[in-house]
Amino acid sequence: MAATTPHAPNASVLIVDFGSQVTQLIARRLREIGVYCEIHPYNRVDAAFLDVFQPGAVILSGGPASLSVATSPRPSSAIFERGAPILGICYGEQAICSELGGAVSRSDHREFGRAQINVTADSPLFDGVWAAGKAYPVWMSHGDRVDALPDGFEVIATSPGAPFAAIANDERRIYGVQFHPEVVHTPDGARLLRNFVVNVAGLSTNWTMAAFKESAIDAIRARVGDAKVVCGLSGGVDSAVAAVLIHEAIGDQLTCVFVDTGLMRADEGRQVVDLFRGAYNIPLIHVEAEEMFLAKLKGVDDPEAKRKIIGAAFIDIFEKEAGQIENAAFLAQGTLYPDVIESVSFDGGPSVTIKSHHNVGGLPERMNLKLVEPLRELFKDEVRALGRELGLPEAFVGRHPFPGPGLAIRIPGEVTKERADILRKADAIYLDEIRKAGLYDEIWQAFAVLLPVRTVGVMGDERTYDHVLALRAVTSTDGMTADYYPFPHDFLGACSTRIINEVRGVNRVVYDVTSKPPGTIEWE
Repeated sequence: MAATTPHAPNASVLIVDFGSQVTQLIARRLREIGVYCEIHPYNRVDAAFLDVFQPGAVILSGGPASLSVATSPRPSSAIFERGAPILGICYGEQAICSELGGAVSRSDHREFGRAQINVTADSPLFDGVWAAGKAYPVWMSHGDRVDALPDGFEVIATSPGAPFAAIANDERRIYGVQFHPEVVHTPDGARLLRNFVVNVAGLSTNWTMAAFKESAIDAIRARVGDAKVVCGLSGGVDSAVAAVLIHEAIGDQLTCVFVDTGLMRADEGRQVVDLFRGAYNIPLIHVEAEEMFLAKLKGVDDPEAKRKIIGAAFIDIFEKEAGQIENAAFLAQGTLYPDVIESVSFDGGPSVTIKSHHNVGGLPERMNLKLVEPLRELFKDEVRALGRELGLPEAFVGRHPFPGPGLAIRIPGEVTKERADILRKADAIYLDEIRKAGLYDEIWQAFAVLLPVRTVGVMGDERTYDHVLALRAVTSTDGMTADYYPFPHDFLGACSTRIINEVRGVNRVVYDVTSKPPGTIEWE
């Protein structure tokens, strides 16, 4: 990934990724502070890259490797030669010491989870947050440890398993911490990161959605020129915000294609058409394709196969419609930053696919369309903020995330019209009850899942043998991790009663209390 967003020289933070599972959280914390940053794999950050990016500060992430192994990832020496402030986190601290003449080794005393850190010296990193001589809770995750510091460094904090738990070279403005300030389990972590980027690096906290909107509009105009752009609408927030932003930049050079798969939530298709044709007067092609999608999904029960079938069918329809738009040269997508990051292996090697990202990778080369992805540097909550900045209705902007394949991956097993209709009705009731209880905005995502299981029940004096419905609701900040929402039992009971009474075909309702990890938010 090359540096993607135009930004003022020396005004942004470069996060060098060594493969930590929480690297994205570093970026989230900095964005919340109001400082722009980008994540790039360590092996793509060399002198030439730095000449283009011109970071105002650099953060070296954690990672799973051990520096005791000769083939472990190493930061480019060019990072240390530029003179920009550097903060190393966990593996990043160890990499600093290893590269600058210190020593790192395997530790007999590993630290995973909550730990206490003892501050031994004042530091710009701790200013106004931690005081020398006191202990503070942090979150550790390391097996190696620093044994010797490079010249010019001093210890500023220790822990039982890490005698060099935090280190500093104030003259060179290079710092390292063995703990993870980016996770919520380090209570003061966000304030420490702020100290680094604001007090040490001197960066401004003026990166806002209003500023992003203006720069994105300029970038879209410069990239597109007088060409035509085609945007595929899914009915979700991401593609809608991308479309409205692009329309604000180039007006009627944009045409949206809305492929109604028949796998959307209740009444969602009409809402999309009304919003874009009515409120925004954006040129829109509406393709009703429920029969085609259901026919292609007949007999298919593998979740990855369903995703690929839906994606391929969408492409076929989209290609046909886009081909009828004269001078169409660009495809617009609502790709988000987590999609981009998770689709690029930090070491350039093979990575495990949990599930396919439908936006990443574009369309077949035969379409001969170039991509315009104005949201690819934004996290989900930032997209919502941009939507508000663009004037999208709050009811639309605040809508819970919805997967690209739609209800198909909320129906484990074969997808049929009957099962989709049952799920759609039950899901609408569930969300209606959540809204009535005033809980919708507290929840990151809530939805129903129609299970491939039937159970015996009694309704009136009759025996039934009907479907089981699972309810799912999670809290999260970015979708990377999540916990189930603790509904009161009387709320769940009321939902169950209403669904069973109003939705023919369901006679049992259960609630999913699995967190992410180990589960995913969606069931497929």
